[in-house]
Amino acid sequence: MLPARYEPVAFGFVLSGMMSLLVSGISTARAAPQFTDFPANWGMAWLMSWAIAFPVVLVVAPVARRIVRRLFVA
Repeated sequence: MLPARYEPVAFGFVLSGMMSLLVSGISTARAAPQFTDFPANWGMAWLMSWAIAFPVVLVVAPVARRIVRRLFVA
């Protein structure tokens, strides 16, 4: 079990992985539906997008939390 202080990083890792998997799959399918090797192309697109998405989530998530907190918490 990991210490609780690592939870935000682990959450960002999992969230960015799931979101980049979904978005890259949709984008790959729409950009080139004729790909005969769709899984390999999707996998490469996913890994490249995840490499960008993970650090971006770590930076953007705290900003998004502050914005939402200001909108909903008195």
